[in-house]
Amino acid sequence: MTVKKSERLIVKYITNQADQKEIEKLTKWLEKDENKITFKEFVKTNYAVDKVMYTFDSTEVKKQLSERIQSEKSVFYKRRFSSYYKYAAILILVLGSFYFYTNPTLFHHKDNVVVPREDDIVLQFGNESEQTIDLSEERNVTDKFGNIIGKQSKSKLVYTNTLSGGELVYNTLKIPYGKKFEVQLSDGTIVHLNSGTSLRYPVQFIKNKSRQVFLTGEAYFEVAKDKAHPFTVNTQEVDVEVLGTKFNVNSYTEDTSTDIVLVEGKVSLYKGQKTNENQVYLTPGLKGTNVKGQPTITKAEVNTDYYTAWVKGSLVFKNESFASIIKKLERHYNVTFINRNKVLGKEIFNARFDNEPIEVVLKYFNDSYAIDYKIDEDEIVIR
Repeated sequence: MTVKKSERLIVKYITNQADQKEIEKLTKWLEKDENKITFKEFVKTNYAVDKVMYTFDSTEVKKQLSERIQSEKSVFYKRRFSSYYKYAAILILVLGSFYFYTNPTLFHHKDNVVVPREDDIVLQFGNESEQTIDLSEERNVTDKFGNIIGKQSKSKLVYTNTLSGGELVYNTLKIPYGKKFEVQLSDGTIVHLNSGTSLRYPVQFIKNKSRQVFLTGEAYFEVAKDKAHPFTVNTQEVDVEVLGTKFNVNSYTEDTSTDIVLVEGKVSLYKGQKTNENQVYLTPGLKGTNVKGQPTITKAEVNTDYYTAWVKGSLVFKNESFASIIKKLERHYNVTFINRNKVLGKEIFNARFDNEPIEVVLKYFNDSYAIDYKIDEDEIVIR
């Protein structure tokens, strides 16, 4: 079970929204000691837990869990019921003295808990069939003829490392908000895909032809060196050509600009048909920007870490408007913001969050800037 899914189940359990199947899944996850630690840390970080957390009345909690199980509408067979009690015992061990049902003041009201949406990653084969990707799976990926073209290992998809002499066949990966994914193309190029991103790419590159992929959203590229086959990233506004390098491309449809940040190597940027006159070259530490609808590409020195931190799960906001920040939070956590404070939307902020739950992010803005908000499951209203 992924971190996101486990956090979602914890929140639903604590707020008394989990059904029997979800509780069973959570408690099985809690059989591992490292997951028990993760559970406790998540609860301590995100909920107002009383000091009685360390004084536990197991008899009372067992009674409460038993009553809850019996109150469920679903009917279980005796064998499954016995299994459920086994899981309940594990959960009791972990929960300690939380007193979920008799002392609800230990936690924030459920209206103040974010329950993000859970959407699937989709792999589309050409313009034909598509399938969802389960991040917990390890499996072979086949084409429509049953030939193995790659292998999925949880959050990474690796294609066969060969060059083809035939026609280009494209696959498309569509990453929803709240998730990230990694793909290794057939030439060995590694692409980290951010949430809300779509990448169209050849299953195999063609001999004696340049390598081209098509991006909407954000991705970090580690391009395999191949002088005979230049690599081009096509976005809606700007094309990026390289031989072998590391760089970040940010080109979301709803954003006003396309940004390319170079970490290593050298790239050329151009709009439309490439000529000697319209190319802009970047060296490490430079960002190339094109505002949509404008013909020019500008350059500026930047700290590349700010633009690549997302690959490791971090969020960095440097001199960003609140309107821009909440858009990134929507992508990262798969939630919806409704900002009714239009003045606040123009305010500029600096912040960094390293793999923090969204409740921690919201608390930071509330504590530091007195930003008032209300939560309704996956919707956050700024007042």
